[in-house]
Amino acid sequence: MKNILNKKLVERYSRQIVLKNVGPLGQKKIINSKVLVVGAGGLGCPVIDYLSRAGVGNIGVVDNDKVNISNIHRQSIYSSKDIGKFKVNVVKRKIKLINPQVNIKTFRVRIEKKNIEKILKNYHFIIDGSDNFKTKFLLNEYSLKYKKVLIVGAISKMDGHIFTFNFKNKKETCLKCFYQSEPSDEILNCEYEGILGPVAGIVGNIQAIEVLKKILNLSKESNNKILILDLLNLNFRKVQFNKKKSCICKNF
Repeated sequence: MKNILNKKLVERYSRQIVLKNVGPLGQKKIINSKVLVVGAGGLGCPVIDYLSRAGVGNIGVVDNDKVNISNIHRQSIYSSKDIGKFKVNVVKRKIKLINPQVNIKTFRVRIEKKNIEKILKNYHFIIDGSDNFKTKFLLNEYSLKYKKVLIVGAISKMDGHIFTFNFKNKKETCLKCFYQSEPSDEILNCEYEGILGPVAGIVGNIQAIEVLKKILNLSKESNNKILILDLLNLNFRKVQFNKKKSCICKNF
């Protein structure tokens, strides 16, 4: 672990270090952490932004899309000048301006079975900001295999879902324990279903908080829950679900 917090770094993270649950030791843990963000869209943008500001030392970003004009209203890293540029290239440039200390590694690919092991294995924490269930279930499977912490986010209309899984715990449920069958991707399709822009920011920021809590080992609560956000009615609730005997996670 890097054990040097010089004066400049202490000043940069001072409002965080002063928290009794963080302190200098906690900040060192954050600096030495490795977080992979899959998807640099509505969820990924606030996650990457706030983790870089918090001082996460190593952030991997996976996305093969270019910035589209319809992205701008909810994907907070991009501006109109970025339209037509690859998202990962824009993210790397802008995050370096926010925090030059962060090591940003970009993967301009769509995550698939043929590349997931190579990308995933070097990171401790995986954040899903994808917009399709095929990718979410693939991340679920390989995070299980490599005993990662996986934080899944989903948004639609004015609703959000967040799952936090710590697969180092053998008793942990997984994403497939919750979903009886693979839902239609139309549920997550912003073009089809629509999305109010700030909903993406709220859910992405909660995902960022969840990963920081895991890095700092702050949360002792059971992970076998989904946080459901109904932002139209400002209703937040947790729903517990159990490990399924027939699920793939029983083999890990």
